[in-house]
Amino acid sequence: MREFERITFNQKVMGGKACIRGMRVTVSLVVNLVANGMNTEEIIEAYPYLQPDDIRQALRFAAWLAEETVHPIELAS
Repeated sequence: MREFERITFNQKVMGGKACIRGMRVTVSLVVNLVANGMNTEEIIEAYPYLQPDDIRQALRFAAWLAEETVHPIELAS
């Protein structure tokens, strides 16, 4: 996933969830903040160690995940 160089996974950081640059800031947190109306400037004010590219890449990563195809599995009765 070279196109998502700011997104990291480490079992010792947030249980292996997708995080921003190895920090304890998850992609899901960033997406949730945007979904609840915060803009980039407000997020950076609340989390000054983030950069605008971190927020953009978190959103791109979430969009990429949403493009995945789900194939339901039928359970035997």
